[in-house]
Amino acid sequence: MTAPDFWDHQQETQATVERLKALKKVVDPWHHAERSCDDLAELLGMVDEHQTDSLRDLTEEIKKVSREVENLEFQRLFTDPFDPNNAIVSINAGAGGTEACDWAQMLFRMYTRYCEQHDYAVQMIDMMQGEEAGIKSATFIVQGPYAYGYLKAECGVHRLVRISPFDANKRRHTSFASVDVIAEVDDVPEVEINDADLRIDAFRAGGAGGQHVNKTSSAIRITHIPTGIVVQCQNERSQGQNKAVAMKVLRARLYERYRREQEAELAKKYGPKKKIEWGSQIRSYVFHPYTMVKDHRTAVETSNGQAVMDGDLDEFIHVYLRQNVSRV
Repeated sequence: MTAPDFWDHQQETQATVERLKALKKVVDPWHHAERSCDDLAELLGMVDEHQTDSLRDLTEEIKKVSREVENLEFQRLFTDPFDPNNAIVSINAGAGGTEACDWAQMLFRMYTRYCEQHDYAVQMIDMMQGEEAGIKSATFIVQGPYAYGYLKAECGVHRLVRISPFDANKRRHTSFASVDVIAEVDDVPEVEINDADLRIDAFRAGGAGGQHVNKTSSAIRITHIPTGIVVQCQNERSQGQNKAVAMKVLRARLYERYRREQEAELAKKYGPKKKIEWGSQIRSYVFHPYTMVKDHRTAVETSNGQAVMDGDLDEFIHVYLRQNVSRV
């Protein structure tokens, strides 16, 4: 980057800058933890057993650094080169009408709460409201270090059992919603998008209205004709911005399709190295006649369903990732 002609080649420059950012996400936290440990060791040598207040403060700082190091150790499980990337999350209601749409809305809230707890930013791309309640679908980008590495554990079908708030007879209902998680990627050599393969449609954005919403055809829907993949974005202010975001999602979905095809080919040649269950039921959320959330892949379960719906997913995600790495 200190070369005199570094900024003369924009594409190569951008790739290098992005590579530097990715490396800093790994190196900087370790350096910070190392400096913290050195500082605490030095302070500990300056405090005697009678300085109870200072010892109490040091103990709290040691616990804090210990948690940081534990999280860094956990990140060593991430072997996928795209694990440090942002995640593109899509939630789709299954069959069941209003019940399923409400369940999809509950899952969307659960993941946004999870993101808040982990200091991840959420960028909405598209949301389709249900006819009576909830949402039919939602797509959003989770921005932050290792967002994809963590959230890829949530990919699959989620099942809800509860007394329906929409049933006057208070009967128990079962609802399904699917969650898909892919990595946000920049230009990758495996994905080439030709303009001739795209059908781009503009339409008016949905929503409650406002200065820009529903006033102009700013929303964009892009269809990749060879694969049939459809993406759309309506949350940005202009057609150009919506198109840029939609192209970002399309590129990520095309690359994910390529990766899955490669995995399928390897499985045919050498046998499956790990279990791939993209469309399977991964977790059940039972709120009647008892409360239990159980992950069917890892057997992790909890009776504190409210905490889970408030975004407490760490145990489910961590155990899944540990077991998944051990099977590779």
